[in-house]
Amino acid sequence: MEENKNRNYKVFALVVYCFIIYLIVSLVAQYYGTNWKPLANVNLVSDIFRAEVMSDSILINNPNIENDEIMAESIVMEENVIEEVIEEEVDDFNLYLEPHLITDFTRNSQQPAMPNFIKKLVELKNTKKGKIRIAYLGDSMIEGDLLTMTLRELLQDEFGGEGVGFVPIYSNIAGFRTTVTANSSGWKDDHFMNKSSKGFYISGHVFTGNGKASFNDRTIKNNQIPIEKSIIYGKVDNGKLNHNGTEKTLDGTEAVNKTVLANDTSTRLSISSKTAEMPLFGVSFESEDGIFIDNFSFRGSTGFELGKVNSQILNTIQSVNNYDLIVLQYGVNLLFRPKDTNYDYYQTGMQPVIEKLKKSFEGADFLLVSSADRAFRYNGEFKTAIGLPNLIKLQATMAKENEMAFYNQFASMGGENSIVDWASQKPSLANKDHVHPNHRGTRILANNLFNAILDDYKKFDNNKLEEN
Repeated sequence: MEENKNRNYKVFALVVYCFIIYLIVSLVAQYYGTNWKPLANVNLVSDIFRAEVMSDSILINNPNIENDEIMAESIVMEENVIEEVIEEEVDDFNLYLEPHLITDFTRNSQQPAMPNFIKKLVELKNTKKGKIRIAYLGDSMIEGDLLTMTLRELLQDEFGGEGVGFVPIYSNIAGFRTTVTANSSGWKDDHFMNKSSKGFYISGHVFTGNGKASFNDRTIKNNQIPIEKSIIYGKVDNGKLNHNGTEKTLDGTEAVNKTVLANDTSTRLSISSKTAEMPLFGVSFESEDGIFIDNFSFRGSTGFELGKVNSQILNTIQSVNNYDLIVLQYGVNLLFRPKDTNYDYYQTGMQPVIEKLKKSFEGADFLLVSSADRAFRYNGEFKTAIGLPNLIKLQATMAKENEMAFYNQFASMGGENSIVDWASQKPSLANKDHVHPNHRGTRILANNLFNAILDDYKKFDNNKLEEN
């Protein structure tokens, strides 16, 4: 027993002696400024002296500061050093996998992924003046103004604006769309899928003939605000158009022209063409100021079709009806074979389209929204298309290589088998085709995207706006 006590005492004494020796060596090293490598990372007094040095530095630069303030500022300085290390910006392609994130593939970025667009949002928020337009291009996933109707409402509630924006002269799903009532007849519709067609708008359509149409914008909440009701059309000389019972002569020397037909509090517009060969694209409802989303959906499109739009038309659109953000949401129509896993052909076909769009819409930011989930039946059970992860990675690659912002719609809706889950819920969030989210589902997608835009918006430094 006595032997164990002596042994414990010896161990304790050894620890104390070593500590004292180590402390003395640390003090000597700190005092003489020596840097012995084995001691460098475990110097017992380095943190104490470092804090004193920082405090002395603060005191020299601020002779009237009190001791408590010195300590507080020392702590802040230490925290800032740590924060700078943690928030160092690094290139990170794998950010494309993150849900609810609009990314420029820079981790810890303090700058918006869509800088020009976000700057315009800040200006609109601060001044309540000016217009911001978003061209949202996609396939049947946004047909009937799905997703865009909710996103438009949320953005207008936050940043101002009244009006549904662009509406085509005629649409075969007009009865499905709830944001505008449209009745049209008597028009010839040339579009993307007609091989001989040309001269169509970014919507993929151009209308001619002695047709008539009536529209009622059902998005207007404030019926006291004047709404500009415009007609968008192609080249024409002395074209005759009747609107709301009044005849109007349209002259247009550009590939795209825009004329305001009425500016009042009415939400309705009726037109009829008296010049059969006059090319018409659509009408537009916009308040004087605010943010507007134009829905350009085309069923069955992969995005390749946009390459068919005449460059002169694309270039003129930006000068006549300027867009600040171009959103591209495609992908589901590439997933038509359940066993496909290689989509390199998509990049080959879409790259010249992206280059063409970026050249035409100069000054606009671009956001590539990935395909949402899409399921096939495998061994008798619906599951996410096996090639979808490859397609989304390819879309992210295209976005990064073309300096476009990216948003992972698939991850944001829940990832693998989310469309299966959405279709089986009660009430359901998707159709039984396991391809298309319904009204309820697209409202969720729109809210997610809106919140991602707000997160990007919050990164903007207002001081930079004041400097400019």
